[in-house]
Amino acid sequence: MTAPEATARPRPETTASGVAATARGGWWGMAGSVANAVFSFLLVGLITRAVGAQGAGVIFTGVAMFTILSNTCKLGADTGLVRFVPRDLAVDGGRSVDALLRTALLPATVAGTAAAMPLVLFPSVATALLPQVPPADATALIRLFGLFLPAATVGMVLLGAARGYGTVVPFVGVEQIGKPVLRVLIAIPVVWCAPSVPALASAWLVPSLAGSVAAWFALRRCRAQRPTPRRAAGADVPWRAFWRFAAPRAVSSVFDIGAVWVGVILLSALATSREAGVYTAIGRIVTAGTLVQLAVRLAVAPELSRLLAVEKVAEARALHRVSTCWTVALSWPLFGVVACFPGTILSVFGPGFADGALALVVLCTASMVNVAVGNAQTVLLMAGRSCWHLTVTAVAFTVQLAVGVLVVPAWGVLGAAASWGAAIVVENVMAAVLVRTRLGFTTVDRGYIRALAVGLAVTTVLVASRLSEGDTSSGLAVGMVLGLCVFGITLCRYRTLLRLGDLVGALRHRAA
Repeated sequence: MTAPEATARPRPETTASGVAATARGGWWGMAGSVANAVFSFLLVGLITRAVGAQGAGVIFTGVAMFTILSNTCKLGADTGLVRFVPRDLAVDGGRSVDALLRTALLPATVAGTAAAMPLVLFPSVATALLPQVPPADATALIRLFGLFLPAATVGMVLLGAARGYGTVVPFVGVEQIGKPVLRVLIAIPVVWCAPSVPALASAWLVPSLAGSVAAWFALRRCRAQRPTPRRAAGADVPWRAFWRFAAPRAVSSVFDIGAVWVGVILLSALATSREAGVYTAIGRIVTAGTLVQLAVRLAVAPELSRLLAVEKVAEARALHRVSTCWTVALSWPLFGVVACFPGTILSVFGPGFADGALALVVLCTASMVNVAVGNAQTVLLMAGRSCWHLTVTAVAFTVQLAVGVLVVPAWGVLGAAASWGAAIVVENVMAAVLVRTRLGFTTVDRGYIRALAVGLAVTTVLVASRLSEGDTSSGLAVGMVLGLCVFGITLCRYRTLLRLGDLVGALRHRAA
């Protein structure tokens, strides 16, 4: 590819096609992210109301361990499939898909099973994680999580393969709608009839098994809708290239998911289970604030991989710029609401949770930096730079762990939030610099400036409401009403520069 080809302006029809495809997937992702946020809030609220902050801390310490291990044991294979399956479909007609699935699934299954064995066989693991819980109860709880670990690991790899076929519907249906809804439906009768830590932990775990079964059926459906030719006997399979990409991603995924949950484990081990429960509620709120970014990432990743595979670099860069505008314009107002009224929002979870208000403000501020750089880390991965991504996440996780060990014993929840916030800023700034200087993906243009203007305008109104009404329910209501008015006006004013019309056009096309 010559330099002029790499820097040429994208043709309008090809860019619009990529944007439309991303918009369709993004709206599915948005619907799933909203459902996930709502039902995750409901579940955390049910658990905290039923067993209190301390009991919730015990449950979510197990959830943190389970989530970190399941994301570790998939060995980066899900992201590998997201990158390699669309490339193989575009370049080779999908001849290597069968080999890719075998290459990804077998090691992940073995790793999930191996990781579950210590949880089931060695009680010392449970007592180390839950030192404030009676040993027999801690052992029973951790064994329960270990039994479900292999199936959950395989399910996530299968969903990665389905995303490789260019659809986010299976992932959204299983991970963002199916599991959260089923967890709440199971938890409601448990809370009503027999609220206990083991019963509520089971309510969280059972949907992971159902999700893995649903993921298998979803992948079968994707493959039936797009059958691929069989690879000739004796032909090479891309397992070396696959694991060269996936192996660094396997390590970086540990850092990614560890950043979300390591604060819970540190608080449980170095502080109290009650503070771990408060921190879990804060984490749910912050994660909900990134729902737009996650929705866009789900749709952008396979499309970026496809464009880069066929050397449409200019179109890929344009897609990154447009998707970043969407993310900033729609996410900054959400974080503005939470940062201005943290105590009121946390009070939903019960008495005592408002003590984490300052910690929530710290994480909202860091998350606004995360949103501002767009999906820079997705660009690194889909461009095949998993080693770069590993370096970025390793540095950020080291910062988080070092800061956390130093300040959590003294500051508690605020210390855990400060360590995570520092890691978020370090990771995203490093990724943005690499994407800009080494890959040539820019984010700042007129549309980006306008998107920032939308977020700042709404935030200004919210701050004014907070100063006049305080961190109260009435202040939140007034701020949201005025904020929605400002948001609607500014979004309508700058809709052309933000390319939001492409979203509407994509929806009309899908409806037709």
